[in-house]
Amino acid sequence: MWERSAPDPALVHRALAGTELAAYWLQDAPAGPTPEQLTSATTADLVVVGGGYLGLWTAVLAKRRDPARSVVLLESETVGWAASGRNGGFCEASITHGDENGRTRWPRDQEVLRRLGRQNLDAFARDVDELEVDCQFERTGSLTVAVEPHQVPWLADGSTSPSDLLDAAAVRAEVDSPVVLGARWDRHDVALLHPARLARELARVARDLGVEVFEHSPVTEVVEDKKPSGGRLTVRTARAGISAAHVVLATGVFPSLLRRDRLRTVPVYDYVLMTEPLTSAQKASVGWAHRQGITDLANQFHYVRLSADDRILFGGYDAVHHAGGAVRSRYEDNRASYERLASHFFTMFPQLEDVRFSHRWGGAIDTCTRFTAYYGTAKAGRLAYARGFTGLGVGSTRFAAEVLLDLIAGAPTERTELEMVRRKPLPFPPEPVAALGVAMTRAALDRADHRQGHRGLFLRGLDAAGLGFDS
Repeated sequence: MWERSAPDPALVHRALAGTELAAYWLQDAPAGPTPEQLTSATTADLVVVGGGYLGLWTAVLAKRRDPARSVVLLESETVGWAASGRNGGFCEASITHGDENGRTRWPRDQEVLRRLGRQNLDAFARDVDELEVDCQFERTGSLTVAVEPHQVPWLADGSTSPSDLLDAAAVRAEVDSPVVLGARWDRHDVALLHPARLARELARVARDLGVEVFEHSPVTEVVEDKKPSGGRLTVRTARAGISAAHVVLATGVFPSLLRRDRLRTVPVYDYVLMTEPLTSAQKASVGWAHRQGITDLANQFHYVRLSADDRILFGGYDAVHHAGGAVRSRYEDNRASYERLASHFFTMFPQLEDVRFSHRWGGAIDTCTRFTAYYGTAKAGRLAYARGFTGLGVGSTRFAAEVLLDLIAGAPTERTELEMVRRKPLPFPPEPVAALGVAMTRAALDRADHRQGHRGLFLRGLDAAGLGFDS
């Protein structure tokens, strides 16, 4: 569909001219305090490695559970600079990357997973209110839209009420786009927020609670203490070390400090455009009075939303894995992906042909073969970790932080007894086989999108094996 209705390339090039290669969210968020580095040895009850959402939530919730616990957070760059400051800001109740993924992989736990996910989003909203987290949190809901005729019947999957289903006329009354053939309106289980503000505000809350936050302090290793007393871990940076009773690894897409875990994720790059603020006339031409988030039902899907100042964020579709599985800043500028996104934007909103894009950016996502986070422990249970969020970590990282704190506490809970927590996904093969497999899977997903959603033999084989790749 996107190719059939593509706009004039000159329109695309004009809209992208002068676009700044920078994450809008990171530029727009108020700066935090001057970064402090770890320069001398110290001790802590808990050391958290990683200053993205998972690490920040772990530190905050650890102090809320036990204010007397000493907590140190170590970040290799600055808080929220990677995926946590670059994503679309969709905060969802699902902790399984959607109901279908959860239903397929953990059918016996599905109702529990849905309940826990909704409880987590409610708790997230309460935390934002109680801790006065200024992150432009809006519980707007979302529209899942069909853009091909074969997708329209899929809208009923996951619907809890006939009133959730909108025909083409009804959805265009909400958000006017000629490509939309119908929608499912999830009114309660999705919120939108400012990603970078969330990260920096969580860091502020952590400091207020007594967490020591050190930036520009990359961790090189975590080793077991060899002293006779034993029972502790040493977290080492280039300049100092910390003796810790427990450690949580929250390093996301970057290579795990546990070598045995490195093949369970691969980095894929996602790309985003942000428009200049819409004028009142431009906004009126689209409607969007309820400010819902929007995603479509294709394998290679888009995510679309309004910012607080009425810019349109338009991202997704491409998911690019580079041979070797490296994470590199140069991969963030992908002209072909930005041109493709701009073309799709004007296909979706042809009435906005005079809109220009102010920012373009990319970022790496930690993808695993089951599309959602997995969990583990090491060092005799003194270290816990979670990885593989596959792009839906804004809300689920808070749940994951609760799981990790349960795991290091050593007492079984409803969360730790979930099959999703107890079992890990299948690993990816080593490079270069992983890169070849990802490329073949992307091609197969593209064919399915152009063949009425029909999943060929290759995709059906991956489904049967419990493997996959998400756009």
